[in-house]
Amino acid sequence: MVEPKEKISIRRQCELLDLPRSTFYFEGMEAPEEDLKLCTELDRLHLEFPAAGSRQLSRLLRNRGKRVNRKRVQRLMRAMGLEALAPKPCTTMASPEHEKFPYLLRNLNIVRPNQVWASDITYIPTAMGHCYLVAVMDWYSRRVLSWRVVSHAISPRVSQRRSP
Repeated sequence: MVEPKEKISIRRQCELLDLPRSTFYFEGMEAPEEDLKLCTELDRLHLEFPAAGSRQLSRLLRNRGKRVNRKRVQRLMRAMGLEALAPKPCTTMASPEHEKFPYLLRNLNIVRPNQVWASDITYIPTAMGHCYLVAVMDWYSRRVLSWRVVSHAISPRVSQRRSP
């Protein structure tokens, strides 16, 4: 807002900033003393049980004689920035029914251009739908040999790459 010595009324200032006057006059409430005590207890419990979420922490607090529900614990955890540690998903677990292919480049010493090429396909969302970026790179020189933006993942244009 403008300094008090200026002669613009509060009504006009709020109008210019497109704010309701109630926002100017609003005085925030202090957190209740009980919430502050609960926050210290939550912080201590979170250090002791880092994988515990709001459900488990509220259960632990109730077992210790505190009268709290899960939503209150959830709100306080959000305000404090506390999150339960969750295990990462195991996305690299190979399915037993899929065939395993040998890694042919394991002991290969790459010493010249055009010895090994790599390709990658990236999905790109657009306003008109989606498309794919296909790139071919030489491992020795780290140069992108070719790239195409195509509308279908498998396109005849993808395989149209000649040796340089």
